[in-house]
Parts: sequence; structure tokens; C-alpha cells
Amino acid sequence: MVKVGIDRIDSVIDIFNKKRVGLITNPTGVNRDLISTIDILYEKTNLVSLFSPEHGIRGELQAGIQLDDYTDLLTGCTVYSLYGKNKKPTSKMMDTIDILAFDIQDVGARFYTYLYTMAYAMIACHENEKKMVVFDRPNPVNANEVEGNILNTKFQSFVGYYPIVQRYGLTIGELATLFNEEFNIQCDLTIVKMEGYQRTMDYFDTGLKWIFPSPNLPSIESTYLYLSNCIFEGTNLSEGRGTTKPFQIIGSPYLDHVWLKNTLNQKQIRGVAFRTLYFTPTFSKHQGKLCKGIECIVTDKSVFKPVKLGYIILDLIRNHHPEFAFIKPFKEGMHPFVDLLTGNNYVRHHTFSIDEQLNQIDKDTQVFKDLKRRYHFDEYKAN
Repeated sequence: MVKVGIDRIDSVIDIFNKKRVGLITNPTGVNRDLISTIDILYEKTNLVSLFSPEHGIRGELQAGIQLDDYTDLLTGCTVYSLYGKNKKPTSKMMDTIDILAFDIQDVGARFYTYLYTMAYAMIACHENEKKMVVFDRPNPVNANEVEGNILNTKFQSFVGYYPIVQRYGLTIGELATLFNEEFNIQCDLTIVKMEGYQRTMDYFDTGLKWIFPSPNLPSIESTYLYLSNCIFEGTNLSEGRGTTKPFQIIGSPYLDHVWLKNTLNQKQIRGVAFRTLYFTPTFSKHQGKLCKGIECIVTDKSVFKPVKLGYIILDLIRNHHPEFAFIKPFKEGMHPFVDLLTGNNYVRHHTFSIDEQLNQIDKDTQVFKDLKRRYHFDEYKAN
């Protein structure tokens, strides 16, 4: 039985004694019995402030929607927005607390914004001489496998801030430790580790109940395909937003989906199967339009390479469809979104062949594997 960090709060309760506590969380911040971390800290500590990442403290907002500060009706605490004009807690916010706690389920992907909400909070703790406490949680796609290309910091953004790979193979607590030491944040950091967890587990193995961490990751399966198909957010293809299977399906009105499925099948890509389908997004790209698409179905998680699959599909579509396009930058002077997601511009410019891109993934994967092993918690070793 896996106990997450917040299940073990009594083992570190002295840290919170006579301290004003702030908490960054969202609906995934619950213990094994689905009791909210907000409620637990409100009962056991002097919880005075809440900090909201993307999607809101209680998950009420869709992707990209910014929010202002407000009052949480259930606790009376001020909720400070970290997904609006401020992504890093300000000194004024930090003056209200002595300890800043973080309890959010990540999804094991570099482009997930909550990672950088955590990193900015750690930086703010260092700058304001406050303590940071991270309640650890499982990596849903396991904390063992690694895959991807290392982000070029020229393309640093809120969907990729540090030079890590797309699938980093660490728990959120281990990643916080890597950020703190490898990238010289040097805040006063405590990780409340899990009990009964092994790093080869994915979320299915933990026995924990799945609380979807954002509106477009409704299932554990979707987290695997998020690693593949998130890059299509930077293109004129739908990544499945506005459907019941975001990131598990991609498509557009122009896609030759039968050709794409047949071509992918010919490649005999391990661990995944494909089917054609039609769908009409209810919001986001191609809203209200009939799209031709494919669904990616993971058949063997142990051999599936999701990051490579996304690059392969993108390369096939761009070479076969003149209608294919990358979306324009969101703001003047900003890099195109696909560059931020891939962490480079050689994919968009087609500087390298697909084989060369996949070779680069292999090289960077090995480099990051060697680095991240230094941040493995001994307690999480597999049998």
C-alpha cells in the first residue's frame, strides 16, 4: 500500500509548529482517503494562505485561463494567483507565511506547468528566507523510464524552464531536489517522502485513486499519450481538446487519417496500436468541425516510447499534407509554441531528418539518465 507524502504529515508535524503556513495545491492534493490537503493542513497547522496554479485551486478553470487573487469560501484563506500576472510568489505574498508547502500531482512530462510553479516557489522561498516543503507523489508514468531531448534554454518558458528531457523519470519530490541542487536554487527544502512506493510503479500499480490533475488529462492512459501528442498543441492539428480523449486522439478536417494509420502500422512501432476515427471538438482548435483522426492506444507500456512517437507522427503529417502548419507565436517576439514544447527549433525548421532527431533523443536520454540517478531517493528502489 502506497502512502503519499501528505499521508505521512504526522512524521514531520514539528516542522509546522508555531509557523504560518501557505499551500500550493489543486484537486489532486488529497491523501489516500481523498481528504484534501487543504483540510488536513487547516486542521493540523496554522494554514493562512493558499496559492493557485493553472486551472485554479479547485480545478475550475480550463487551460490558459488566468485568474486574480480571491478568498477561498471554505477556509477563508486568501488565494494568491500564480497563473496570472505573477507566476512567482511576490515578497508581499511571502510576508504572510513562514513555510510554503506544495502538494500537486505531476504527470511526468517536462511541459507540465506545475513543475515551474513549484520551481518559482522554491526560488521565492530562497529569496525571502522561507522554508519549502514538498509532499511527494508517484510519477504516473513511473519514476524509472527516461526519454526525450534536453531543452535548449534559448527556448525557456513556462512549459519548459530547465534543461531536462520530456520524460524525466523522477517523482515530484526528486525533481524538486534536482532543481534545487542542479540549477542552484538552494532553498531550505524538505521532501515528505512516500511509503511503500517503488520507482518502477506507474499509477495503476500504486492502488491510489486517480484524480485527474488538469481538465484534459482525465485518465492514467492519457498521461502516456500526453508525452507523445502534446507537441501538436503547436500545430494546426487538434490534440483532442474538446473531446473525451484529449491527447489520445489527434486530427483535423484535412488529415488523411487512413493513410496515416496504415503508414504507422507499417513502421511496426512497439507498444502502441492505431485506429481511425472521426470527431468534432466542442471547444479549442476546429471547434464544431468534423475532424478525421487517429487514436493511439498503448498496448505495452514497458516498451512504448511516447516522445519518439510524437516526433514520428509530426514528421509524417508535415511531409504528406501541404495544409499542415505550425501556429504563430502567441506574442510578438515570442518563439512559436512548438519550439517551446520541443525545447528546440530544429524540429520546426526540419534541420535534421527524423532519424537524426530520434538519434538525438537517444543521446540526450542517456545524458539525463546519468544525471537523474544522483537524485533517486533510496527508499524508492525497486525490488
